[in-house]
Amino acid sequence: MAVRVNDSKLSEVVELISERGFAGMAEAMQILLNEAMLVERARHLQVQPYERSPVRQDYANGFKPKLLKTQLGELSLNVPQVRDGDFYPSFLEKGIRSERALKLALAEMYVQGVSTRKVNAVLQELCGLEISSTEVSRAAKLLDEELSNWKKRPLNKYHYVFLDARYEKVRQSGCVVDCAILIAYGVNEEGKREILGLSVSLSENEVHWRNFLESLVGRGLNGVKLIVSDAHSGLKAALRAVFPSVPWQRCQFHLQQNAQAYVTKRDRKSEVAGSIRAIFDAENMTEAERILKQTVMKYEKEMPQLVAWMQENISEGLTIFNFPPAHRRRLRTSNIAERVNQEIRRRSRVARIFPNTASCERLAGALVMEISEQWLSGTIYLNVE
Repeated sequence: MAVRVNDSKLSEVVELISERGFAGMAEAMQILLNEAMLVERARHLQVQPYERSPVRQDYANGFKPKLLKTQLGELSLNVPQVRDGDFYPSFLEKGIRSERALKLALAEMYVQGVSTRKVNAVLQELCGLEISSTEVSRAAKLLDEELSNWKKRPLNKYHYVFLDARYEKVRQSGCVVDCAILIAYGVNEEGKREILGLSVSLSENEVHWRNFLESLVGRGLNGVKLIVSDAHSGLKAALRAVFPSVPWQRCQFHLQQNAQAYVTKRDRKSEVAGSIRAIFDAENMTEAERILKQTVMKYEKEMPQLVAWMQENISEGLTIFNFPPAHRRRLRTSNIAERVNQEIRRRSRVARIFPNTASCERLAGALVMEISEQWLSGTIYLNVE
């Protein structure tokens, strides 16, 4: 069905920009977005306003005001409504997915009677006080369906895979426990980053990591040349079971942090960190092994525990020397997860304690879906050719 934008609205936009320049951009954008939402609603209904047609899908039902914060300023929008409620403008839907997940987490706390004064205050601001268990369930179902489809989408060939986990507090059987959010990242054949999937588990035990990795393989993950992660024992065991022939790179950042526990004197910590960094910054494997040998000799009498740890662990951070020099900076750590962890932390500080694992997964899932979409539409992360 062809739907045209109102010509008078377009003329109004042109006049605003012509007369007021950049100062008129916010108002012009407001007009365009309001008009675009009307067009989208007409397409959803499959009829023009006041048109009679046997193919009509629903009926228009007024508007709902919404303030949208943008780089141009705050825009006053009139969001079109339909009678059955099964319509929401697509450009708003994409931008507020994680916001809806956060509201749902707060709303679930409110409905279940476990909210604090702070949660009530935030809930009032975000959702309003009139929130029922039915409304929460309906909204949660829609978001869960979207997350489920994303988690089941087919995967293809990914040159490099990064694995990471972070913990959030969740209520479980009347107690507050730490739940692990397992997240997999990949660099595809175009050299772009993508978040492959996530899973919320009660721990990082081998069985949880193995189930998660097997689900990625089951969705088509293949062609992996290197896996980068920290050295959690459960994850290492799962990698041996699911990806026995794929090289593994231990995150150099975490290695340097772990080494500090074996430095006996505080004033020597920066010196030791510099010595380990020199190993990782070597030009090739031969040079890295030579510097490692020198470092071991340097500290073997003064810090024998550090030396024993280095001999056992540092080699796990040298796998990248078998890969192209141009890729090493990106592959030496699992810092690809840094932004995602920051965004989850920023939202979870508001929710504080999730009422259940589903709520935790809903918020984390909404965030990673949005970030992954941004990465795929953005610039190349690695030149894989």
